[in-house]
Formats: sequence, C-alpha cells, structure tokens
Amino acid sequence: MSKDNFALSTGYLKKVVPLLMKYQVSATPTNYALWYTYVADADTDLSKEINESIHATGTLSEVQCDQLYQSHFADKKVKEADDFQQSLQALALEMGNTMQDTLKDTDTFQSTLDKTFSQLARVGEETLSMDETIAVVRSAVKGSNQIRQSTSFFKNQLADAQKEIERLKETLAQANEEALNDALTGLFNRRAFDAELDALASKPPPKGFSLLICDLDHFKSFNDTYGHLMGDQVLKLTAKRLSDYCREGIQAFRYGGEEFAILVPNRQLNGACRVAETIRASIDRLVIKDKKTGKKLDNISMSIGVAQFEKGEKIKSLIGRADALLYEAKSLGRNRVMPIA
Repeated sequence: MSKDNFALSTGYLKKVVPLLMKYQVSATPTNYALWYTYVADADTDLSKEINESIHATGTLSEVQCDQLYQSHFADKKVKEADDFQQSLQALALEMGNTMQDTLKDTDTFQSTLDKTFSQLARVGEETLSMDETIAVVRSAVKGSNQIRQSTSFFKNQLADAQKEIERLKETLAQANEEALNDALTGLFNRRAFDAELDALASKPPPKGFSLLICDLDHFKSFNDTYGHLMGDQVLKLTAKRLSDYCREGIQAFRYGGEEFAILVPNRQLNGACRVAETIRASIDRLVIKDKKTGKKLDNISMSIGVAQFEKGEKIKSLIGRADALLYEAKSLGRNRVMPIA
C-alpha cells in the first residue's frame, strides 16, 4: 500500500469511530465495513440509504446496520442460503397448516360416509328378493368398511406427517432464533422489533416517535371458516400492505400471530394516528379469492392502537398503552383506530 493510500484509509478510519459513537453502533467488523464504505463514499446506494435513515430518525439502528450489511456486503451464496432457509421454514409452516385443514376435512368426510352407508344398509329394494337385498346391503357395508379403513389409514398417515412437520418447525425455529425476519410474511420479527424499539427509546429522533399495535379482526374465526392456508394468505397480503407504508423511517414488524407493530419516527400522536387510519382503510379494502370455491372474500379488517413515546418512559409502559387502546378499538366494534385523531 502506498503512503497516499495508507493516509487516505487512516483518515477514513478516524471518521468511522466518531460516527459509531455518535449513533451508538456496536464496533463489530461488519459495522466497521459498513461505515468505512460510507465515509469513503464507495457505494452511492449505501450512502443514500444511510443518509435517508439518519434524516428520518436521526440515527441508524443495529437492525438497520445488519440489514444494510446483508444487502450490500454479504456473500451471494450466503444470502441464497439464508433465503432458502427462510423459504423452507415458510414451507414447513404452510405444510403444517395444510395437514390441520386436511385432517379436519377427513373427519367430516368419514362422518358423512358413515351416515350415508348406515342409511343405505337399512334401505330395502322391493324389486329384489330377500337374498338379493341382503347381498346389496352386505356389499354396501363391505364397501363402507373398506373406505373407513382407507380413510382411517390416511388419517393416521397425515397425523404422522404432521408430527414430523411440527418437529421440523421446532428445529428450524431453534436454528433461526437469531434471525431478524419473519419467514411467512418477510417483515421484521419480534426480536427485531424489541431491538429497534430499545434503540429508539434510548435515543429518540428529534421529534420523538409513536408505536402502532395492529390486530386483524376475527382472525381466529376466519381461520376456522376458510382454513389456515387462506389465513396465511391474508397475513402475507397484510404484510405487503404494511410494507407499502414503510418510508420516511417507518418500519413494520410481525409482532406475533395476527398482530403487527409499526414504529413511526418523527410523528406526534395526531400524525401517527393519520398514518394508522390510512393503513386501516387500506386493509379494509383487501379482497382475496378462496381458491376452493372461487368466492371473493372482503371481510378483512384491522384494529389499531396508537401511543406516542413520552420522554423517559419505560418500553413496557409504551407497549401497554398501545395495547390498551387496541383493546378499546376492539370493544367499540373493531375496524377502527384509537385514539380518534
């Protein structure tokens, strides 16, 4: 390395350390690489993303640093392996839900067969002799027994397969416990939410921030009626709608089950409520198609509780206030934002 290059790189390093301290970023090798590239202006796209985040929130969190490193530095094969692992986890989730739906349908099918052949066994044919009638009934009963055995075997096989899927899901969950993305929706997960909220609370943006806790209405009933695969489709579409509003520093997370969390920086309560109302209306317009029946379903809605972070407030208190407002929205009839802006 020439003296000029050495001096230049030393100058960059001297700029990196103060930035890490200013934005309270851990001095890890990946963060060094990220911020070194930034101060050297060696990647214009990276510099643009960092500047936009700093402008919107006044900082760059650990979660965002990790995401930017994966986007701009991580080896392609490593990224492909991560993508494959997430796809496999999503597949396991969907297969598990398919098993549950199929088992439910199998129970109904077997019950119907039992009832049908039970009635058939009591029907007499006046045009047939007694021996012939008995033969028909015996044949029907025999067929019923065979189908019952086949259905019972199929049900047992599905049950065994479901156990294997559950084992696979547990294994993948353990392997991915350090991951930051939810496999099904692609949003940030609860772990990322906790880290990001902690970062915002410890160093709030200039104009503070607000938290939205969102919950799909009657989701359990929807799952029971249309099946888990349709439920998964609703979660994915909901996540896509939420992602559409992730600009100017806004971040969306899958909080758990049918619950989502959204962090809105540099917005006071009224502004955050307007964001929430826009999101609620967007979800209310969602229409999906039941592939089994071809029927369009438009009865999807979301309730949202909004709370503004108060200086010095505990994170638990902020989440509790947003949760309380969410339950108030539910008790008032759902499909609404609380407090009313």
